[in-house]
Amino acid sequence: MALLDGFDLDLLVETEGPLPPWRVVRILSQASAALVEAHGLNLIHRDIKPANIILTERSDEPDIVKVVDFGLVKLLGGGSNEPMATQANAITGTPLYLAPESITTPDAVDARADIYALGAVGFFLLTGQHVFEGSTVVEVCSKHLLEPPVAPSARSARPIPEPLDQLILACLAKAPGDRPASAAALKQALERIAEQTPHDGLAAKDWWRERSPALRARRNPLDAAPQGISMTVDLLGRAVRRS
Repeated sequence: MALLDGFDLDLLVETEGPLPPWRVVRILSQASAALVEAHGLNLIHRDIKPANIILTERSDEPDIVKVVDFGLVKLLGGGSNEPMATQANAITGTPLYLAPESITTPDAVDARADIYALGAVGFFLLTGQHVFEGSTVVEVCSKHLLEPPVAPSARSARPIPEPLDQLILACLAKAPGDRPASAAALKQALERIAEQTPHDGLAAKDWWRERSPALRARRNPLDAAPQGISMTVDLLGRAVRRS
């Protein structure tokens, strides 16, 4: 098992605030590449969120992304006896990043639920805010189902390129068919945006040298906020399990 000497995106935004678009594009592009690989193996992550995306570095390259914690993974096309298929008739994931279909038809979600969640991660990275917030899980889920999201640029003090703004909104479409068709399509769209918003490698290296020691010192897996906790809700028995 590889040692990831970095920190998750929750801690990064908590400490540094919203990230510049050039950095967000690089992070989302690498995360979408990880989903391309997982979806190519017929695996849905189902719990894409900032806490499950680790930012690290190599000696020659900053801002390297690793997607972790496939504990809620679902095998696409798996039957009820599949060992990797999680329980049907259950809402599984983190409420702040749940696609609408994960709430209404959780046993029928496909890879586009991960795309929705990654769009919500991008919104969080750009604005420092969640797409939808509420005082209860029910309120948050209701907003995912019924309330249209605002563009990240409407909540950001920093200018956001229009193509990135619109791509995030496309990922957050209520209907799966209105989102990018696949993680590969999302990755390609991000690569096109990166041509106009290139990653600033020198600034990233300076950031890692100056700021990463403080974040590494703050790492604590017990610091996760309550609303960031993953949960499984049994829709038949109404039982709730948190992880």
